[in-house]
Amino acid sequence: MAAIRHDWTREEVLALLDLPFADLLARAQAVHRAHHDPNAVQVSTLLSIKTGGCPEDCAYCPQAARYHTGVDATKLMELDEVLDKAQQAKADGATRFCMGAAWRSPKDRDIPKVAAMIAAVKALGMETCATLGMLTPTQTQALKHAGLDYYNHNLDSAPEFYGQIIHTREYQDRLDTLAHVRDAGLKTCCGGIVGMGETRAQRAGLLQTLACLPAHPDSVPINRLVRVEGTPLAGEVELDPFEFVRTIAVARITMPASMVRLSAGRAQMSDELQALCFLAGANSIFHGEKLLTTDNPDCDRDAALFARLGVHALQVEVEAATAHVEVVENPEHADA
Repeated sequence: MAAIRHDWTREEVLALLDLPFADLLARAQAVHRAHHDPNAVQVSTLLSIKTGGCPEDCAYCPQAARYHTGVDATKLMELDEVLDKAQQAKADGATRFCMGAAWRSPKDRDIPKVAAMIAAVKALGMETCATLGMLTPTQTQALKHAGLDYYNHNLDSAPEFYGQIIHTREYQDRLDTLAHVRDAGLKTCCGGIVGMGETRAQRAGLLQTLACLPAHPDSVPINRLVRVEGTPLAGEVELDPFEFVRTIAVARITMPASMVRLSAGRAQMSDELQALCFLAGANSIFHGEKLLTTDNPDCDRDAALFARLGVHALQVEVEAATAHVEVVENPEHADA
C-alpha cells in the first residue's frame, strides 16, 4: 500500500505529471486499488443556498458582484426549501449534501440559520458539507456542533499563480480557514481549479501544496475551469483533456487515501473523458443538474454512465448528530 507522505517536493510532483501517459495511469490505478474500491464512486449534491453578490474578485467566478454574468444576487434560502432539496438529493442517490453560500465570510448572525440547515440535513441520514468562505474558530465550532461533517475551502491554484486570479484575499487566509476546520475536528474538502492559464509546473505547485498540508484533505475536488461569459477567464483556452486526466492521476498518487472528486466542468466532458478520470483515480462526483450556478450532468446521465462502466455509488454510513445547535454570536463580528 502506498505510503501517506506530506513531504512531496515540487520536482517530484512535476516528474509525475511528466510521465508517459500509460505509465502515469498504471501507477495511479495501482495506488487507487490499494486504498479504495476501484468500482465505487462517492456521490454528493451541491446546493447554492445563497447565490451571487459576492464581494470577491475571483476571476473564474460568475457570482462575483463586479462581473456581469447574468447571475442575480439572492437572499439566504429558507430552511424548508433547503430540506426539500436535500430530500430530493437523497432520493436521487446522493449520500452527502453540500451547502454553498456566496460570501467572503459569513456574518455571525448567519451562522444559526446555516446551523439549522445542517442539523436538519443530518437528521435525514446524510453527510453534511458547507462552503461559506472564510471562518473564524468560533464559527467553525458552531457548525461542528450543528452536525457538520465536511467543510470545503479550496486553495484554487499554486501559491505563485494565485495573485493572477484573486486579489481580494490572501493565500494565507485560505490556509488559516483550513487550520480552523482541522482544529475543530471537521473533515476537509479542499482542491483547486485547473485550466485558468497556469503552466504544468504551476499545476504541480497546487498538487504539492495540497499533498503537503498537515493532513491530506478528506476530499480533493479537481475542477476544470468552466468559462463563463462576463468573467475575466471567459476567453481562456480550454485545458487539454489529457492534461486534466494527468492532474487527477497525480492527485491520486500524492494523496492516496483521499477521495478525489471529479468536480466542475463535467457537463462539458465526454463519457470517455470521465471514464479516463475514474481510471486515473477519481472516485467522487457531484450529482444533480446544477453546480452552484453552472451546469452539471443530470442524474439520469450519471446513472447511465455508471451502468456502462460497472460502477456503483459508494454507500456511506452516517453517524447521527449528538450535539444540539447552540450558537453564541460575537457582536464584534456581527457586521464584518
